[in-house]
Amino acid sequence: MTTTTDLVSYEDALASYDPVMGLEVHVELGTKTKMFCGCSTALGQDANTQTCPVCLGLPGALPVVNATGVESAVKIGLALNCEIAEWCRFARKNYFYPDMPKNFQTSQYDEPIAFDGYLDVQLEDGEVFRVEIERAHMEEDTGKSTHVGGATGRIHGASHSLLDYNRAGIPLIEIVTKPIVGAGERAPEVARAYVRELRELIRALGVSEARMEMGQMRCDVNLSLMPKGAEKFGTRSETKNVNSLRSVERAARFEIQRHAAVLSSGGAIVQETRHFHEDTGSTTSGRVKEEAEDYRYFPEPDLVPVAPAREWVEELRAGLPELPLVRRNRLREEWGISATDMQAILNAGALDLIVATIDAGADAASARKWWMGELARAANESQKALDELAITPAQVARVTELVAKGDLNDKLARQVIEGVLAGEGTPDEVVEKRGLKVVSDEGALTAAVDEAIAGNPAVADKIRGGKVAAAGALVGAVMKATRGQADAARVKELILQKLGVEG
Repeated sequence: MTTTTDLVSYEDALASYDPVMGLEVHVELGTKTKMFCGCSTALGQDANTQTCPVCLGLPGALPVVNATGVESAVKIGLALNCEIAEWCRFARKNYFYPDMPKNFQTSQYDEPIAFDGYLDVQLEDGEVFRVEIERAHMEEDTGKSTHVGGATGRIHGASHSLLDYNRAGIPLIEIVTKPIVGAGERAPEVARAYVRELRELIRALGVSEARMEMGQMRCDVNLSLMPKGAEKFGTRSETKNVNSLRSVERAARFEIQRHAAVLSSGGAIVQETRHFHEDTGSTTSGRVKEEAEDYRYFPEPDLVPVAPAREWVEELRAGLPELPLVRRNRLREEWGISATDMQAILNAGALDLIVATIDAGADAASARKWWMGELARAANESQKALDELAITPAQVARVTELVAKGDLNDKLARQVIEGVLAGEGTPDEVVEKRGLKVVSDEGALTAAVDEAIAGNPAVADKIRGGKVAAAGALVGAVMKATRGQADAARVKELILQKLGVEG
């Protein structure tokens, strides 16, 4: 149950104040083991079965840094145009909360592995906005607390809490922006575009699936307002663990309106963490925000510093994949589509699926047509993501091949896709089982055309009189007689030939 918050209109808020944002994104790395021990990171296991003396913080247990975690951090830093530290170390972030059995989190404080970078993000109208990166540092995730007995699932009002330490120690990279200024009314849109671009970059690097709905990527939205013409930033709020692109945008927009309402009424913003509520798009107060000194950071004495060799860093730089924005612009040019069309493909989550379908032999136009048309409709109806549908890019490519060969028309192809999605087999198996091939026998087509003409003499007379458009009715009759399995273009040719009319 959320509380009602006074807001001013978004337009009024932006008329008086300039928003300043800071985005902190936590990315869960796809390593097989945890950051400082050999425990598995596999999901879905029984609670507290993936723990050991190290991740439970037992006396005498010594951590060891995960080499793949360090490599992933360097790759992310390079892709974000960051400087890579020649020497860095871990620190203990001390706080008392039961989600970390050690009572401290091993993180990096004033010596991150990557710093001073930037990421260019493209907004929906094609404008490119540069977001500067303060740092990207390595740390470990916390355990999971389940609060039982309350109405909200939060600790307040709960009768007891259950703790699962399987997640404690899973490698994280935290990516922190510098203050984002100058976005104005587009600040929420910039926030969404940044997180989306970052997600695509992380996936392209292959260091994480970055699935926000699974908690593999989470965003903290820091926001403050300053009066027009002012130079000093206002007091910020931090909306924690926002887990979808849409919610990032909504959280930023809501906080702009809330801050403006407080400030316009003469109130003061409290520096605090806040919770975002998907149902209402609103935020509510969490706890007063700690400053860095409250965590009593000090260097981790049980871990040696990390000193990435320059030669190794350059090898990793040379092996970076094509970055998402560069790739999208290249594909858009190759496919000859507009920025709006590409944005629609991105919003649908179809880009990689279309590319894979083209790689499997389809032409670009056909691949886009089926993923953005019939398959997008099926995904929407089943409330699934496109990549969750029970069809592969290779199978879609096979359908386009059958259409190109004339074995299927579009109507039959839709039935084939329907059969594949229903689990009836491959496209060829569905065609065989359902008897869906286009009728290509000229004798059978001619007979169907003759029957349609004989059954519709008035329409035939109109066509003979020069009204070629009337042929559509006869084409429809033939298609009905052949259960949609005729080639409509060929049927029209035969009709006009029989009636002595040139198309």
